[in-house]
Amino acid sequence: MRRMLLDTIKGNEILAKDIITDSGIVIMSAGAIVKREYISKLVELDIYYIYIEDEYSVGIDDDDNIEELIKEQCQSIVKEIIEKYSYQGHGELVHIQHVAEEIIGDILKQPEIMFSISGVRKKSESTYSHSINVCALSVLLALRMKLPKARVREIAVGSLLHDIGYTSVTFDYINSLYNECNKQEQKELMKHVIYGYSAVIKEEWLSQTSKDIILCHHERIDGTGYPFHKTEDKIKIGSKIVGLCDTFDCMVYGHLVPKMKVHNAIDYIVSQAGIKFDFDIVNCFIESVAAYPNGTAVITNEGERGIVLRQNVKCPTRPVIHMISDSNGKKYTQWVEKDLKVELTVFVVDTIDL
Repeated sequence: MRRMLLDTIKGNEILAKDIITDSGIVIMSAGAIVKREYISKLVELDIYYIYIEDEYSVGIDDDDNIEELIKEQCQSIVKEIIEKYSYQGHGELVHIQHVAEEIIGDILKQPEIMFSISGVRKKSESTYSHSINVCALSVLLALRMKLPKARVREIAVGSLLHDIGYTSVTFDYINSLYNECNKQEQKELMKHVIYGYSAVIKEEWLSQTSKDIILCHHERIDGTGYPFHKTEDKIKIGSKIVGLCDTFDCMVYGHLVPKMKVHNAIDYIVSQAGIKFDFDIVNCFIESVAAYPNGTAVITNEGERGIVLRQNVKCPTRPVIHMISDSNGKKYTQWVEKDLKVELTVFVVDTIDL
């Protein structure tokens, strides 16, 4: 089973999972044949990817996808809590602590897991999926950096709420790119950290660490961030962690910035180690995030094409690959599997569509 964006569907694929609308209605059942003419209708329903079974999906390990697991458990709850708070302004926000504990618990159950981010997300779920993704990755990094459990909980809560200020932004920014906005719109987008902090400042149950994350997750260690242009020693560890995770997720999903492939977004984060992002956090990040998530189609330096089956712990750029075709484009008739942790002369040069 693997996920495919609708714009890569050729037709006649076999559906591996039910297609369910946001209201819970099953509109296509597993086993159905997907036809090209269905795509426009699915897009109208804000569905942008599906799960299929094909020759390339054999052997793919999808069980360790933290992103999908946590999203399924938590997204609707986070959406309900934040929307109720935004509209009613009282009471509900404290329940976000339970979601934070749920996410921490899921990650603690799989301490050696590689964070696998798909780059595939429905537009309608992007705001809340973003907060959940940032939380899951922030918790994973905080735990691996051996921060105190109380601090991990504060980071989890702060990361779930880090973008709550966007609910007060005065224009529709959802399909916008920051660099294409005018100066007034850019200033308004930057104000989301102030709006968010102002919204929670009187929440006595919320720790100062969590509040600081909402206010300072766009600060950078070279002083180029906002709102205060803080430098390295003035930015708290929680805000540094969430700031990195927020940047990465925005790049992978194209939230206010041009969308990047996962491995290119990782390359950007690495390039900014010691400049915008803390060295220790970046080092932990590159050991924890899969550059080529399971199910990703790739091409190697030898010209072979394949699909990623599973990850090697602490080797995020060297997964196990099922080779589909050789350097001449000829399909293998037998199962060929390469573990890039063993095949040291082979490496991935790019991701492709199959």
